[in-house]
Amino acid sequence: MMRLLSFVLIIFCLNPAYGKTLLILGDSLSAGYQMPIEKAWPSLITHDLAEKGQNIQVINASISGDTTGNGLARLPNLLSLHQPDYVLIELGANDGLRGFPPNLIQTNLVNMIEMVRSAQAKPILMQIHVLPNYGKRYTEAFSAIYPQVAEKQKIPLLPFFLEGVVIKPEWMMSDGLHPKPEAQAWIANFVANQLINYL
Repeated sequence: MMRLLSFVLIIFCLNPAYGKTLLILGDSLSAGYQMPIEKAWPSLITHDLAEKGQNIQVINASISGDTTGNGLARLPNLLSLHQPDYVLIELGANDGLRGFPPNLIQTNLVNMIEMVRSAQAKPILMQIHVLPNYGKRYTEAFSAIYPQVAEKQKIPLLPFFLEGVVIKPEWMMSDGLHPKPEAQAWIANFVANQLINYL
């Protein structure tokens, strides 16, 4: 019995990343819109992170259509259930598409970040941009939310992965909003390259 316990202890010491958990709280961009969940980038990123020396368990808690308000409402239960070490917040696109006030979006993001910290986890925010449906003034105000929140909260801000996808029309679905399955491996690698600096 003691020999077995010693072996387990050695495994933990040799692998400091063992047991680390990353929770991804997002919308359809991370939920695998119109594709099997195993093909979505959060399902693929575990491999990319492992290749970079980080054995992280990834939990994809993304739901298509979710707003920052939806994420805020769901977060307490997710934190209690999964007890993650890191939480990547990829939300806001649906708020922007519906023209929600920037101050409401900012408040929701800050509340989520504070909630993550209260659960002894590290929050990470992803930049989101929206189409100029409501004019240049709204689009610029929306985009400015994320660096402002990240700076004030002193948390990492990851670049918006969709910017590297839209330049390849063959990677985008006909709605012009969602990446195809063919783009998911690139997204996983892109996000892994950004995340590795903060894990």
